[in-house]
Amino acid sequence: MEPEVVETELVLPSYLSFKKVQMYEKYPKGQSRGRHWKHLKQIIQAENYQNYPPDEPNYVNIESPPSMHPCKKICDITGFEAPYYDPRTNLRYANTEVFKVIRSLPNEYVQRYLALRNAQVVLK
Repeated sequence: MEPEVVETELVLPSYLSFKKVQMYEKYPKGQSRGRHWKHLKQIIQAENYQNYPPDEPNYVNIESPPSMHPCKKICDITGFEAPYYDPRTNLRYANTEVFKVIRSLPNEYVQRYLALRNAQVVLK
């Protein structure tokens, strides 16, 4: 007795849910691949800024009110955000290593750093 051989076609879904979808299947040729960023020129052309009142701030005019948030305090030596300041020299610093450098600076260098920030102190 011979076993019967039955030929059948195996039917599989087009994609398996546990497999990652390939980019070419997700986005066929000619379709966008996500978010498009607009340039300033495109934003200006899309909006009708002629219809806005002239005192309202927008992308076209630079007349805008001052910020309501306080300005960030920046370290005078490194440029990082500075939560501390030295009461002796009035220089702002970010960490202890910078504090050691500030304390070792001569007075003329301290005055130059303060002049960069427009916070000069004339010591007598």
